[in-house]
Amino acid sequence: MHIHILGICGTFMGGVAVLAKEAGYRVTGCDANVYPPMSTQLQAQGIALIEGFGVEQLKLNADMYVIGNVVSRGNPLMEEIMNRNLPYISGPQFLAQALLQEKWVLAVAGTHGKTTTSSMLAWILEYAGMNPGFLIGGVPQNFGISARLTDSPFFVIEADEYDTAFFDKRSKFVHYRPRTVVLNNLEFDHADIFPDLASIETQFHHLVRTVPGNGLVVSNGREESLSRVIKRGCWTPIELFGSIAPIPSPSGGGLGRGSDWQMNNENQVTLNGKIQGTLQWDLMGEHNRMNALAALAAARHAGVPVAQGLAALGEFKNVKRRMEIRGTVNGITVYDDFAHHPTAIATTVEGLRHKVGKARILAVLEPRSNTMKLGVMKDALPASLKDADAVFCYSANLGWDARGALAPLGSKAMVSDDLNELIAAIAAAAKPGDQVLVMSNGGFGGIHEKLLQRLQNLKMND
Repeated sequence: MHIHILGICGTFMGGVAVLAKEAGYRVTGCDANVYPPMSTQLQAQGIALIEGFGVEQLKLNADMYVIGNVVSRGNPLMEEIMNRNLPYISGPQFLAQALLQEKWVLAVAGTHGKTTTSSMLAWILEYAGMNPGFLIGGVPQNFGISARLTDSPFFVIEADEYDTAFFDKRSKFVHYRPRTVVLNNLEFDHADIFPDLASIETQFHHLVRTVPGNGLVVSNGREESLSRVIKRGCWTPIELFGSIAPIPSPSGGGLGRGSDWQMNNENQVTLNGKIQGTLQWDLMGEHNRMNALAALAAARHAGVPVAQGLAALGEFKNVKRRMEIRGTVNGITVYDDFAHHPTAIATTVEGLRHKVGKARILAVLEPRSNTMKLGVMKDALPASLKDADAVFCYSANLGWDARGALAPLGSKAMVSDDLNELIAAIAAAAKPGDQVLVMSNGGFGGIHEKLLQRLQNLKMND
């Protein structure tokens, strides 16, 4: 069967393409921006790519057109597909029907930590010899790839709450029918499609409704938003992690509170008050302890003993673009991190502060996500950056006043809509021993390599 994927170069759709190819489909695709690294990854898989959405692509005579959520009405290829009454389907629905039907799906949902927790979970299953398939919105360094299909019954997926397609406004994750689901956390995000937190909670409620009675819901016990989701109805056993207070028994046939997972500051893990072992690893921050608890609980449901899960996490190498060191010049270390929401920014800065102690942190921010571009979270930015010693913000293409938003930080904040000017300012401010933390959910104009090169040039001219 030949499928042609519209919007193939997105992380999710590119992963779907790889999985479909591995499953034996003939796969081609198109996108408006066909460029590395996704283009080279797909071409290495033997997947032919076409630039743009020209109607001449219908000459390929595909059996099915798989539609990514970047495609909207007015897209010339999509319009012609509809005019000719050709078969089309969304990416998530194709994935669910064609590739996940017989799988034990372990889905990881939440505002933050989906990629990291999914990667931890996949690695624990791999370490335990269970050979899982997976589709993750990043590249776990233990695997070096973001998607693979295996003959194992287990499949780990990063479950996104973003909408499915222009013709299906449900969240992607309602298609996956998981047996094990992680609800990592839940805050307001995706302001371009959701009006408020309550509307996102409704989508999470829909996800919970798809989990069978012999499945498991692993939920963050600290989140009032998730407590509200559970109380709307849950027909599946629940295990909580990191709880502060007991969660009320849910309505609608819910089974109430189940096991309780905890990890202290020394990384000692307890389950229902009984010590399970101590996690030995190098990852930073409370957020990663919470991610680890969620992964351990989900893996245990699939049959992995806690002790084996802890051993696996001891060899976990994290995900690319999660506090990834891109280089060190003259004692100045440059990190790359995906943080793109005030909560994630605060957590990332806090984690680095814990690691480096009193060393100076230079936070470099590109507010690039749709939510950030809209300015919905701008008032929360100063507090999220309070632990940084200096802040550099790239303000190009913003519809709000970044200087005004960061004014509470005073003289330690510098804002520019010129990338070269920003790089020059960072390089001029940086001193040996400094930690330069670059945060963006995009490429940020190649700032990491440009900054490292500038620092190298300054060192050579000293």
